[in-house]
Amino acid sequence: MKHLIRLFVATLAVTTGMVLAAPTVYIPLGSGNRVIAVDAASGKITATFTGVENPHGLVATPDGEYLVAGSLSETPLAAGQSADTPNSKLALIHPAHGHVMLTIPVSGWTHHEAITPDGRYVISTHPTRGGISVVDMQSNQVIKTVSTGPAPNYAVVTPDGKRTFVTNSGNGTISEIDTATWAVTRTLEGGPGPTHMVLSGDGSRLFVTNPRAGKISAVSIKTGKVVDSWQVGNNLHGLDIGDDGKTLFVSSKQGDKLIALDSETGKVIRETSLSPAPYHLNTIHGTGKLYVSSRSEPKIWVVEQDSLKVLGEIALPAGEGHQMAIVK
Repeated sequence: MKHLIRLFVATLAVTTGMVLAAPTVYIPLGSGNRVIAVDAASGKITATFTGVENPHGLVATPDGEYLVAGSLSETPLAAGQSADTPNSKLALIHPAHGHVMLTIPVSGWTHHEAITPDGRYVISTHPTRGGISVVDMQSNQVIKTVSTGPAPNYAVVTPDGKRTFVTNSGNGTISEIDTATWAVTRTLEGGPGPTHMVLSGDGSRLFVTNPRAGKISAVSIKTGKVVDSWQVGNNLHGLDIGDDGKTLFVSSKQGDKLIALDSETGKVIRETSLSPAPYHLNTIHGTGKLYVSSRSEPKIWVVEQDSLKVLGEIALPAGEGHQMAIVK
């Protein structure tokens, strides 16, 4: 009996440890030409991946086996080359092996990326090409390019994987794409100059930053209309939703602020000063933390979601933090 009790306790401890294991946060460092891995429990950098050129967009497969990093760099097109000529690339990183396994040619530099919930398809936005590319992770090739609108910026995929939404910052719209056919099925309003975007907890709305206007727009997916617009701050950038599914967090680069607001009312719940230039941000789900990068200095602020208290800083080896990918 005592043996069984000890075995049960040991098994419970191991199981609990697995459940409570902290996520790994992968961060592309842009001009630092590398991607790093950070243990969310300790805030320590645990790995560095080189061989990536100016990475900005980043996604991870759901099982954490692969990372896909887009590049802000591209080779100028030669005279006579068409706009669909590949002149940039995505880097496929295998974290366990610690290196870039291969590169995937794409047309135009990549801003942000999204991945379908099953890990099959990676969507990259290409602002200078007016659309997205779709990479099949089984063949590691672009299988489709989709025109969306001028200066596409950010993409999100619905939890069921059936739809992808893309902000077009050049004309104030959001394109809805059917992932079964990779065709644009609808155009939604996005507010003035929409960029970063996050889906509401109940899946009924999209929240979108309008940086030049200093606003966040709430867009009804059902009607495709902007149903609310909230004045928040100057030069907004990063946006995410908290562990509670209802608190929005947004960074104001010019205002040197991190702001929390109620996604139902748009009311500011709290804000805190972060200087200089808070930039990309991500909710590190299950930890009660936010990671916020600085556009001007190589560091990440670790912030408590509930209070916006700065818990610490992570010094980056170079560059600046961009679109983060989180693996539990």
